[in-house]
Amino acid sequence: MTASRLTVVIVDDSALYRQMLMNVLRRVEGVEVVGTAADGAEAVARVRDLRPDVITLDVAMPTMDGIAVLKALRRAGSTTRAIMVSSLTGANDPTTVEALLEGAFDHVQKPAGLEPHLAREAIRLSLAEKLQAVRAAMRHPGIAAVSADTVGGPLAWRSDLPYDAIAIGTSTGGPEALRTLVPGLPAGMPVPAFVVQHMPAMFTPTLAARLDELSSVRVRHAAAGMPVEPGGVYVAPGGRHLRLERTERGVACMIDDSAPRLGCRPSFDTLLESMVPIYGRRMVAVVLTGMGCDGLAGCRRLRDAGGLVIAQSPETCAVYGMPKAVVDDSLASAVLPLRAIAAALAQQPPTGGQPSTSDRTSSAT
Repeated sequence: MTASRLTVVIVDDSALYRQMLMNVLRRVEGVEVVGTAADGAEAVARVRDLRPDVITLDVAMPTMDGIAVLKALRRAGSTTRAIMVSSLTGANDPTTVEALLEGAFDHVQKPAGLEPHLAREAIRLSLAEKLQAVRAAMRHPGIAAVSADTVGGPLAWRSDLPYDAIAIGTSTGGPEALRTLVPGLPAGMPVPAFVVQHMPAMFTPTLAARLDELSSVRVRHAAAGMPVEPGGVYVAPGGRHLRLERTERGVACMIDDSAPRLGCRPSFDTLLESMVPIYGRRMVAVVLTGMGCDGLAGCRRLRDAGGLVIAQSPETCAVYGMPKAVVDDSLASAVLPLRAIAAALAQQPPTGGQPSTSDRTSSAT
């Protein structure tokens, strides 16, 4: 990418849709379409030869589908970001979540049921937003593709963990990061874990189900009143806030539709702020890849209570936004590569001291 342009290859088996996307992207400032591909095999060749910053990638294509393209690009070590643009990225379809788990940067649904001019404008606005996120991510030097491999080697939980609960927050690039972290947690986890992934409601049940299939720990889609049990991983439902409350029978998940915070619902801040009164200093927050600063306010409250914060290292983030916010505010007890976080949680959690207010910056953006 040069300072003035973001290079894009359009991948779709429909000639009509390829032309429509070309016309749409011509109207997005700072974007240059450098090639097209009609199937997955051609897409892999175009990425190899043209090295674009981004590909817009359909899912259902002849020869090689979009999921296979993502796997091939990862094997080749490509740094090209993929934005899924497909009619299959809709409600109750697992392919979008699978694509995100395989490393797609983000997704856009092909508009359905709209007049042609309205459909073109809808997809232009959506693509412009996603491409702007790519541009912001690429401004940070050293950003690398996140491997979907789990942490190697046998792990077991130490018997004297310094915390009683784990909170994990993530946004853009999160599904792939979660695919590394959650399956990397060894069986027999003695504490509960809670996940906030910024994702629409239609996708989070599939995300929880796929993580459950891949993991030794039990992963559930959180529901109102669900009791919290040691060893369970609870994924916040998309479009709703997850809070915890102490009840007569123990701790339970609570779901609400209160206003978004920082444009986010579910909000990592909301989850953390509900957990601190319950667990106090005996909890750890893990801030993974994502745009913005959701989690910053919650991590401040957690660190004031004496708890721990782990931030994902910049070179393993798809977008170094959320982790950067807590690092810049001197809240991180440790900054670790993604593949090291599960081992740190199980074997050697950080024990960094409480930072003083004077040590923190005021740049909460």
